[in-house]
Amino acid sequence: MDNYDALASDLIKTTKYMFENKLAWGNSGNISARTSEDHFLITKSGTYLGELTPEDFIEWEIGKEIDRSQKDRPSKEVPMHQAIYERRPEINAVIHASPLYSTLAACTTMDIAANSFIEGMYYLERIERIPYAHPGSKKLGELVYEKANKTNIILLENHGVLVYDTSLQEAKMALHTLEFACEMVILSKKSGLPIQNLPEHIVHDFLHHAGYKPKRNWEK
Repeated sequence: MDNYDALASDLIKTTKYMFENKLAWGNSGNISARTSEDHFLITKSGTYLGELTPEDFIEWEIGKEIDRSQKDRPSKEVPMHQAIYERRPEINAVIHASPLYSTLAACTTMDIAANSFIEGMYYLERIERIPYAHPGSKKLGELVYEKANKTNIILLENHGVLVYDTSLQEAKMALHTLEFACEMVILSKKSGLPIQNLPEHIVHDFLHHAGYKPKRNWEK
């Protein structure tokens, strides 16, 4: 129970950060963290991320079916979360949100580059997108599963974003960096000031030698 409470507390702190920094709004979005190899803690269905309590989470087993008739059940977006945990055993946190600029990018065909500034190179590295599928659907889970090894950042077209990493801290900062990068691109287009992206050899050198973390070996 102590581990549950500590993890729930970390999740609540993360969602408060999201609200304070306009990375979440209303009751849109959900968040989870791995508790073991085949279980994760996730927000319950219908919860409001801005005012979570430890009772607003439920521990879920990967692969378990949701009984929609039960009042006390996890977010319907379980298929997305378990797709990540199943495909990526090193991932310990998943955040699904719909912040303004990132969601706007997901609702367009614009490209969001990860090589325009330092934090983008570090936290984003590679951004993928998947076509629209209904929230909570098996199809959406399958699409996420297909992309899980290619990136830690997924734009869900006409829906929002999915961010995941080895810790809540890393996932939170990736989400915030993504929102900043999307805002930069949109303001750049509006102002007519083109962004000068860094060339690949500089990005490669930064990721391998800047002392942050090594470049990930993404699946092609």
